[in-house]
Parts: sequence; structure tokens; C-alpha cells
Amino acid sequence: MPSVKLREGENFERALKRFTRACQKAGIFSDYRKHQHFEKPSEKKKRKLAAAKRKHRRLARLQNT
Repeated sequence: MPSVKLREGENFERALKRFTRACQKAGIFSDYRKHQHFEKPSEKKKRKLAAAKRKHRRLARLQNT
């Protein structure tokens, strides 16, 4: 769990922004969204297959240029 200490003379909004950035870097928000609803195994398989297709397409496009 990321933590942020309030610096000397720093306002709360700035510290909150640093904390939010640290959480995004640690992948907490994406993990939360992933576990927000149950995902059936078939949906998970379909999502992973679509991601693999996008990645393959992007790599092929980069090699052609």
C-alpha cells in the first residue's frame, strides 16, 4: 500500500495528488476495477484474446514502418 507523508508547508490537495499518482503506479486502481464485478471465465478468455490481437496488430504495424 503506497503511503505519502505530508511535507513541510504542503497543502492537503497536493499530497492527495501525490498519493493518487503512487496508487496508479502501484496498479491499485486497475486491480480495483478488475475485481469490481465477477468476470466469467469465457469473458476473461475473450478479453485476453482481444488484447493479444491488439498487441499483435500493433507489433506488425511497427515492423512495417
